[in-house]
Amino acid sequence: MTNLEQWEGFKGSKWREEINTRDFIQNNYTPYDGDESFLAGPADSTNKLWSKLQQLQKEERAKGGVLDMDTHIVSGITSHEPGYIDPELKDLEKIVGLQTDKPLKRAFMPFGGIKMAEEACTTYGYTPDPLLHKIFTEYHKTHNQGVFDAYTPEMRAVRKNKIITGLPDTYGRGRIVGDYRRIALYGIDKLVEAKQDDLAHCGNGKMRDSVIRQREELSDQIRALKQMKVMAASYGYDISKPAANAQEAVQWTYFGYLAAIKTQNGAAMSIGRISTFLDIYIKRDLDKGILTEAEAQELIDHLVLKLRMVKFARIPSYNELFSGDPVWATLSIGGKGQDGRSMVTKNDFRFLHTLENMGPSPEPNMTVLYCEQLPENFKRYAAAISVRTSSVQYENDDVMRPVWGDDYAICCCVSATQTGKEMQFFGARANLAKCLMYAINGGVDAKTKAQVGPKYKAITSEYLDYDEVMEKFDDMMSWLASIYVHTLNLIHYMHDKYNYEAAEMALIDTNVRRTFATGIAGFSHVVDSLSAIKYAKVKTIRDENGIVVDFETEGDFPRYGNDDDRADDIAVWLLGTFLKKLKQCHTYRDSEPTTSILTITSNVVYGKATASLPDGRKAGEPLSPGANPSYGAEKSGLLASLNSVAKLPYEWALDGISNTQTINPDALGHSEEEQVTNLVNILDGYFEKGAHHLNVNVFGKEKLIDAMEHPEKEEYANFTIRVSGYAVKFIDLTKEQQMDVISRTCHATL
Repeated sequence: MTNLEQWEGFKGSKWREEINTRDFIQNNYTPYDGDESFLAGPADSTNKLWSKLQQLQKEERAKGGVLDMDTHIVSGITSHEPGYIDPELKDLEKIVGLQTDKPLKRAFMPFGGIKMAEEACTTYGYTPDPLLHKIFTEYHKTHNQGVFDAYTPEMRAVRKNKIITGLPDTYGRGRIVGDYRRIALYGIDKLVEAKQDDLAHCGNGKMRDSVIRQREELSDQIRALKQMKVMAASYGYDISKPAANAQEAVQWTYFGYLAAIKTQNGAAMSIGRISTFLDIYIKRDLDKGILTEAEAQELIDHLVLKLRMVKFARIPSYNELFSGDPVWATLSIGGKGQDGRSMVTKNDFRFLHTLENMGPSPEPNMTVLYCEQLPENFKRYAAAISVRTSSVQYENDDVMRPVWGDDYAICCCVSATQTGKEMQFFGARANLAKCLMYAINGGVDAKTKAQVGPKYKAITSEYLDYDEVMEKFDDMMSWLASIYVHTLNLIHYMHDKYNYEAAEMALIDTNVRRTFATGIAGFSHVVDSLSAIKYAKVKTIRDENGIVVDFETEGDFPRYGNDDDRADDIAVWLLGTFLKKLKQCHTYRDSEPTTSILTITSNVVYGKATASLPDGRKAGEPLSPGANPSYGAEKSGLLASLNSVAKLPYEWALDGISNTQTINPDALGHSEEEQVTNLVNILDGYFEKGAHHLNVNVFGKEKLIDAMEHPEKEEYANFTIRVSGYAVKFIDLTKEQQMDVISRTCHATL
């Protein structure tokens, strides 16, 4: 079949002449402003496969969280024989492909670090093949080994003392989203041809370091594309040519994503923005009469079923940081085109509808790109799904579109990248709450008593002076920003060298834009602590060595989260100041520095490593997640809390500003219709103020407590909650993480 036949009925010319998925979408998608009445329920095949998967998930939980693990085969694009959810039901699978040869069997992925791969096995009672240990210690260096070979003593100290934490030095960095749609639109052969042309014109014979590296990476990308074709052939598909129909378009797209998750155990493995693209193929088949709506929904259900199955072998320290076994297979829907047209299609409804056809689930991480101008029917349907499942997050398309265009995707939990044009160097978190304590104690860690930061003169007064604290804090932030960026530069150099993401980069333009992500932890506690020092009297309490370990605060002070500019102005200052310091540092491969206020569930781990603070938070208690106000600080209701967060400028935190809110259903209204109306009004008002992100949970604390005490109840098997940029099954959290979630503010009033 020629390309002309496979592209029959498609409009536009630019995308035919160059690799340009965005141009194809803009020329061919059909906006939809109707309601959800067209949707179809689950097919019999969906019910049978989902039932089988739920049975496997139950067995997985009973075995301590891991059902099976590969211990002999190093995972790669073509490493495993074809796998199916149930070999006896494989003819029911409309979309095929597993990470390994069995469902929920976790792959052995040593290129990030052999010790981590082995520990992930032994933790769950599996013994890795000794030959693999020999190969990856004696014959092949790993990313992790390269990092620790090059670390300076200072880098080891900041890591050990957790002022910088969650660094991607012991796992794949993730957050690189291939344009998996390209395989469906162009076929592998065309993509290989384009990369071979890039290789032929790379460097013009001038072998500078950057040219040598680029040429090697392009060769790796071409090899990965060819391996994708071999993998697909093992399942009986020829992806050398473009997809000819909707089923092939979904399957081809998934094969690209499957290649990524077979080769990278990344901190976030998003599938990107595929909904509008796939709707073009589905609508063409519907118009031809060769596909029914029920069959279209079946395709989307089966794709989502596969995304719900993505699993990686992880070590205990990773699970402590990122609790609940997340993958962040983030799927972006909605949004508006730069020409003003809504990009909502029927397929956006279909993806949300999977949360009804198969029930709630953390994966894929459903993300609605929201703006007030989206069709009212879609906004109400998304809000209704939030009320019913608490499985959806919202991000402000109006603030992201001017930066990333109208074909961006959420590459982790909240941060955006332009699809097929850009990659991100992921960067974990700097704990600014510990940094404030270092400023007070002259670089000494109040928890470990080690001299970690520069040996600046400590504050010796009994009561803290605001101007003195601010001067020392500013200096300490300069030091922290510098060591943070330099540590990340080293990590990303080694990751490119020993654990390069060839499968994903093969589906991104060779002339790629690179951003350099960083993050802030302890944000609200620093804001409230500085406010306490400024507006109240904060007395220091010292240990026998004179190190400040606690505080007594006399008088009241304004707290972030109450729409009070006295506190909120400090928050804006803190974000802008830290970003400026990051931008003064050289970043790897001349990438663009960005930052975020985002902590995932690692706020508990960060809190354990953080001493008492002037805001009243005691040593070891969890930090507030993301950009959320401190626990108990919000005294003025949900809207005031949202107003405080909305004051943080998105352009200063392009990596994301995570805000997670839990609302008692009664606070939203006494009927679902009323709850939906009020939630839409909240979202409209919040995002109109320029806010970036909102996780929405709609349940009371009583449900959380009951789920924690009775995890065996069937109703809690798939009980999903939003935590901080992503969703988890509540019963998969540790008891400590569950208590943290329960302790968060549950708004009883708006």
